[in-house]
Amino acid sequence: MRATRAAVGALGVLAGAYGAWLLLSRQDLAQLTNAALWLASGVVLHDFVLAPVVLVVVAVVARVAPRHVQAPAVVALVVLGAVTLLAIPVLGRFGARPDNPTLLDRSYGTGWLVLAGITLAAVVAGALVVRSRHRPAVPPTERSPRGPRPGGG
Repeated sequence: MRATRAAVGALGVLAGAYGAWLLLSRQDLAQLTNAALWLASGVVLHDFVLAPVVLVVVAVVARVAPRHVQAPAVVALVVLGAVTLLAIPVLGRFGARPDNPTLLDRSYGTGWLVLAGITLAAVVAGALVVRSRHRPAVPPTERSPRGPRPGGG
């Protein structure tokens, strides 16, 4: 197991080094500056915009939603939030060009709506599973519906 992890780690380091070499050897200074700015912007947006928004939404869901819905709803919000952020370029059709109809050639909004529907169905299913697992036990009754048992019990 340890050797496998070391091999996978070594492959990851080699792939990263190869990617860094390609980036540094095939780009000019302006492109490298733009790539660094893009990467830094992603970190800043995540840490100062996305993470606080997610924490506020999770806190609201924790206060408003019933207990059996909270965990599935939070998972759905995180999934849809991440996918929506990644899909902003195609949902906004940024980069579409009239001279190349093969770019952004489908209805990405419809695809996002299908994903949102599947996610909502998964939340409902998850909430039902959580609810069924945490139902309170039926309190025992002192008498059966037929009356007392013979022998005093």
